[in-house]
Amino acid sequence: MKTLTQEFTKGLWEQIPPFRLVLGLCPTLAVTKSLEGGWGMGLATTFVLVCSNLFISALRNVIPPKVRIATFIVIIATFVVITELVMKAYTPMLSETLGVFIPLIVVNCIILGRAEAFASKNGIGRSLLDGFGIGFGFTLALAVLGALRELLGTGKLTMFAQANLDLTIIPLGEGREFLFKFMVDPPGAFVCLGAMLLLMNLISERSARSKAA
Repeated sequence: MKTLTQEFTKGLWEQIPPFRLVLGLCPTLAVTKSLEGGWGMGLATTFVLVCSNLFISALRNVIPPKVRIATFIVIIATFVVITELVMKAYTPMLSETLGVFIPLIVVNCIILGRAEAFASKNGIGRSLLDGFGIGFGFTLALAVLGALRELLGTGKLTMFAQANLDLTIIPLGEGREFLFKFMVDPPGAFVCLGAMLLLMNLISERSARSKAA
């Protein structure tokens, strides 16, 4: 059995979605046009994941096995509604940017997968650590992917634009288009995702070879 520390850290590399579990690819590809979009979706998903893990773990002994999936979905949907309402009230611009992908967290296979594979079989403490670890890993993956696409596609990061911070990384002359503008379009999502998957596989392969030697 994993230690409590391992339950959290496994989501940062060993089981980091979407690069290891290969789950949640729809929002990963759709909302990572920018750092803000990736970060926002990651945090929203983490909140739902942690809360659903908590409740499912606490109720695991009283949920009838025949209706467990339906029950899991109801619990997840409840926290998705809470997340959507809070975002509309306090971060309306981000809510508008993420659009329909906030309600679609209900069917995110990462959350339902952790509910079925982990929270329904483990105690509250481990389920919380699992939720935080997987959620933080997902947030980190989306943030890095969003930052990479935005930077390569526009030459700047706009997450803190409302604070009037100039985060232009690669300044361009007036009227000039950035060389990799396609990176903020759908093809760019596949290119960046593929490149990051390749990089992680190479790192893992090299690490395995080092341990074997």
